Amino acid sequence: MSSSTEINKDTFWDLLAQAKARCGQDLEASALWLEGELLRMGPEQARNFDNVMHGYSSLAYKFGLWTAASVMLDGCTDDGFIDFRNWLIAQGKDVYLAALKDPDTLADVPLYGGGCFESLAYIGDKVYEKLTGKNAYDSIDRAAYEKLEQELARDIQYGEGINYPYKWNETAEYLPRLCAKYVPPQALAWLIQHHNDTWNPTSREVQQARKTAVKEKKRTHRGGDAR
Repeated sequence: MSSSTEINKDTFWDLLAQAKARCGQDLEASALWLEGELLRMGPEQARNFDNVMHGYSSLAYKFGLWTAASVMLDGCTDDGFIDFRNWLIAQGKDVYLAALKDPDTLADVPLYGGGCFESLAYIGDKVYEKLTGKNAYDSIDRAAYEKLEQELARDIQYGEGINYPYKWNETAEYLPRLCAKYVPPQALAWLIQHHNDTWNPTSREVQQARKTAVKEKKRTHRGGDAR
């Protein structure tokens, strides 16, 4: 049992760290343990957990990270990227912050559970509804949530190029270690030739990002084999 009595940005990460320490790579067991802890802590803290969780997920909505997910998962849909961000958050604060500074650091993180932790996004709301009979989203204070997201963002240092939607012929330069680990050279060459653009080129969001976002400067492979 956790000693936490209040969920804030620090105890949120503490709770996830305890879940991982207890349950390892068993995401279902982690979800059940977190649910039990939030039931013990009460509806207000369940709602706090839900808000912090969605705040961190929203702040990780970056094209560079989505490119990394596409490399690791052999493609990544909109819904898949939501589940991937949940999975990333479950890896803990250090992994999360490192990935937003440089997604290539995910080459050091074991990929398990298919890189998907869909249920993590619903635990807080599920507990809140169990305890109150109400949906957490029906009573959200939008101004308070926006203030919370700003607070969470202060801990994040986004890396160069994180906002750019990379094509396959640019990805090996941006994510050399991840590509070396997950995409054989022959497969990468085929993708570049036959399906170079992983994004919907008609998307206004993608078009705008390619006009305004900066790509990371070319870098050489950082020594050492990907683990």
